Amino acid sequence: MDASQQLGSKPILTLTVNPALDISTSTEQVSSGHKLRCGASRLDPGGGGINVARVIQRLGGQTLAVYTAGGPTGEAYRRLIEAERIPTLAVPIQGSTRQDFTVDETSTGKQFRFVLQGPELREPEWQSCLDLVAASMPAGGYVVASGSLPPGVPDDFYARVARVARQSGAHCVVDASGPALTEALAAGVFMVKPSLRELGAHFGATLDSEQSQVDAASALVADGAAEHVALTLGGSGALLASKSGLIRLTVPDVTVVSTVGAGDSFLGAFVLRLAQGRPLEDAFRAAVAAGSATVMTPATELCHRADVERLEAELANSAT
Repeated sequence: MDASQQLGSKPILTLTVNPALDISTSTEQVSSGHKLRCGASRLDPGGGGINVARVIQRLGGQTLAVYTAGGPTGEAYRRLIEAERIPTLAVPIQGSTRQDFTVDETSTGKQFRFVLQGPELREPEWQSCLDLVAASMPAGGYVVASGSLPPGVPDDFYARVARVARQSGAHCVVDASGPALTEALAAGVFMVKPSLRELGAHFGATLDSEQSQVDAASALVADGAAEHVALTLGGSGALLASKSGLIRLTVPDVTVVSTVGAGDSFLGAFVLRLAQGRPLEDAFRAAVAAGSATVMTPATELCHRADVERLEAELANSAT
């Protein structure tokens, strides 16, 4: 495939089985029993893999994004993606693409996020996703399988993607939770990006100490479940475990406006820098910079390239 093959960069494919049309708005106070008058609304094409692809493009890279789309919501979603000129392959589904709803409470600064389940996919539909990924698999490149699995999709779906990637000589990166994450780790992947809550759930532990976090991430590497584990810790930074050792980074001092999309931005910058041939340490630094740049933006807005590159430089300078 031609996408991402620029300036020597290895190709990147993203997969979003359960995309969401993100709707965001604000109101003074969220309370029950009353009509809540809202401010201006914003629409964005969301979902893990799509957000990763959008961030990669914003940072000057390219990718091929595979996603499902159905119903009137799917049509609106498709138009938003096309407006951003991201190369895509859409898998038609019978159900309607889901919506997510984010409300900022202006009186308190709190943010309320309503994440819907998504349409049920029939076996021919999710199998078409696998077939399309297999046919488009970037040999020597990266496949990012990210986001929740909708009803009807088997728990081992990402594990199947990982096996296809391995057969094609591609690096499989998974950002998932629950059984989907467990099955992917059982199959073995290049990288996973769990949050602290997701990794704790996988091990059935709270992981409330720094040592327990290091031990959990390192255990996945030692067991061969993942070559790299990028553990995101919110305001406490991030931890990267690999066979070469551990790297921990704190987040830059930025004003947090909205945390929506921060994890996807982290992953997008990480994979892009790796695809560009940058050292693991540089890619990890870019990931933290992108996640931090995203929390500076309102609602469901993602990071901006100028902010990411500025924060990358700050993190590099603080390391010297």
